[in-house]
Amino acid sequence: MGKGRKTLVLVIAKLRKKYTLKALLNYTKLAKSTYYDALKKLSREDKYKGLKTLIHNICNKNHGRYGYRRVTMQLHKQGIKINHKVVMRLMKEENLTCKVRAKKYKSYRGQEGKIAKNILNRNFKAEKPNEKWATDVTEFALCNRKIKEAKGIILHSDQGWQYQNKRYQKLLKEKGIIQSMSRKGNCLDNAVIENFFGLLKSELFYLKKFKSVEDFIKELKSYIKYYNTKRIKIKLKGLSPVEYRIKFQLVV
Repeated sequence: MGKGRKTLVLVIAKLRKKYTLKALLNYTKLAKSTYYDALKKLSREDKYKGLKTLIHNICNKNHGRYGYRRVTMQLHKQGIKINHKVVMRLMKEENLTCKVRAKKYKSYRGQEGKIAKNILNRNFKAEKPNEKWATDVTEFALCNRKIKEAKGIILHSDQGWQYQNKRYQKLLKEKGIIQSMSRKGNCLDNAVIENFFGLLKSELFYLKKFKSVEDFIKELKSYIKYYNTKRIKIKLKGLSPVEYRIKFQLVV
């Protein structure tokens, strides 16, 4: 509805106490059906005014990374029971489309080797934290990799040359880490980490411009903190990884 028509309808509604609707519509040359239709839309706008403000806040806090499904889940967490179709419509009306455009992540497949068996075998579910890790190399050309102290975990990767490196394997053994590797050219064997890298690039790398390497590292740390503590996941019942861990009292 245009701003001019919106104003006209509001004026007519206000003057109805003094003049007849027929006289007002004749004077403004506005059709009766058009008036009632516009009045209905205005009534709906008033009804969802507060909700639209909340939706704007959620989208802004998450830097445009949320689509209507996650926005709906976030509203539910705030105690607002609303159908996802309504949220989708309101976001469309407010031009609050998700800025993220997922791009298929392609990792280096490497040469076929006999370094380690595929122990993980696509069983990505873990009974407790730090039971299974997945790793891969993505090309930011900005930061290093680091092996943490995590004795007894399974560390899964593809067959990239980095993971076949003798010094790398020696370091894993020293740390008591069990190495697991995907089958040759089978991206699904390491899909969990490849999906994360695709998400990281879509939600951070492609959405922002960085002034320097230091600026990128700062934003990367901020995103990882946001991913762990704030970003809700549909598969985790609308909770962030940390919220899910706390709610279900998973052992750290």
